[in-house]
Amino acid sequence: MGFVQMGFAASQVLGIPIGLLLANQFGWHSPFWMIAGFGVLIGLVILFKMKPITGHLKLKTEHNPFEHLYKTVSQSHYLKAFLCTTLLATGGFMLMPFGSAFGIHNLGISMHQLPILYGVTGVFSIIFGPLLGKLSDKVGKYKLFTLGSIITIVFVLIYTNLDVTPLWLVIVINVCLFVGVMSRMVSASALMTAVPDAKDRGAFMSINASTQQIAGGIASAFAGIIVVQNGSGKLEHYDILGYVVMCTMILSVFMMSYING
Repeated sequence: MGFVQMGFAASQVLGIPIGLLLANQFGWHSPFWMIAGFGVLIGLVILFKMKPITGHLKLKTEHNPFEHLYKTVSQSHYLKAFLCTTLLATGGFMLMPFGSAFGIHNLGISMHQLPILYGVTGVFSIIFGPLLGKLSDKVGKYKLFTLGSIITIVFVLIYTNLDVTPLWLVIVINVCLFVGVMSRMVSASALMTAVPDAKDRGAFMSINASTQQIAGGIASAFAGIIVVQNGSGKLEHYDILGYVVMCTMILSVFMMSYING
C-alpha cells in the first residue's frame, strides 16, 4: 500500500509541474495527449502483465449481482467504512483544487516557481511512500493514521493561514503536509482492504471507489461555495475551508477506530 499510495501521491503532485512545462512548451493540448499516451501504455501493461485477482469469484453465492450489491451496502460495518472513505476524500478534494491559485495570489509564488514547489513535494512523496508503508506495519496502521492526522491538521492550520511567504518555507510546509496526508492514505488503504469478507471484496471495493469519487465531487463543489476570489485575484475564506477540513479529519480518526476494531 505504501508503494501504491506513493504512485497516487506522486501523480497528483508531479502531474502539475509536468503539465505546466508541456503546456508552456507545446501548447495546452499537450498534457492531454500525454495522459492519453500513458493511458494506452498502462492499459497494455495491465492486459499482458498483471494477473487478475479471481480467487473470490470461486466462492459460490446465492444472490444475483444486484442482490449482492444491496447486501453489501446494507451491512453496518461496511457502511462505517464507506463513511470513513467519504471523510477521507473530503479533505483532499477541498484543498487541492485551489492549491495553485492560493500559491500564486496569496503566497506570492510565481507561475515559474510552481513546478519547483510541486516537483520537490513529488520527490519527497516518492521517497516517503514505501517508508510509511513499512512504518505502518511496524507500529500499527491505526496509530500511523492518527499520527498522520495530527501532523496534517497542524500543517493545514499553518498553510491555510499563510500570507506572502518565501518559496523555501512554502516547500517545507508543503512537504510536511504531504507526509501527513500520505501517512493517512497508506494506513487507511491498508485498513480498508481488510474490511470486506472474501466473497464481498469485489462489490465492496467497487462501492468504496464510487463513494470516494462522489464524495470528492461534492467536496469540491462545497469548497467552491466557501472560497471566493476578490478583484485582485486573492483567495478569501481559505482559512475557513481549512477549519472544515480539520473537522473532517478529526471525525475520520474516530470513525477509523471502529474500522480498526
